[in-house]
Amino acid sequence: MSKNSTPRRHTAGVFDIRTMIGLLMGLYGLLLTGMGLFSHVPLDKTGGINANLWAGIALLGVGAVFLTWARLRPVVVDESRLEQDRREEQRQDHP
Repeated sequence: MSKNSTPRRHTAGVFDIRTMIGLLMGLYGLLLTGMGLFSHVPLDKTGGINANLWAGIALLGVGAVFLTWARLRPVVVDESRLEQDRREEQRQDHP
C-alpha cells in the first residue's frame, strides 16, 4: 500500500462546537459558583435558595458533560474526502 493511498484523517480538536460550548458553560459556571460562594446577597427573593451557587454548579456539570463528550467521541475530518468535495465543487462552478 502506497503512502498516498492511506486516508489522511485528523480530529476537529478545539474547533469542535462541543468544546466551545463546554468551555463557555464551564466559565459561566465558575463565575456563578464564585458569586454564590463569596457574595452576600439576600436570599429572600429566591425563597432562601442560593440561586447563583446552584446555577453555577449545574453549568459546571453541563460544561463537563460537553467536554467529556467531545473528548470521547471526537469529530474526525477526512482530508481526502474534503479534497474530493473541493474538486467536485470546482467542476460544477466551471463547466
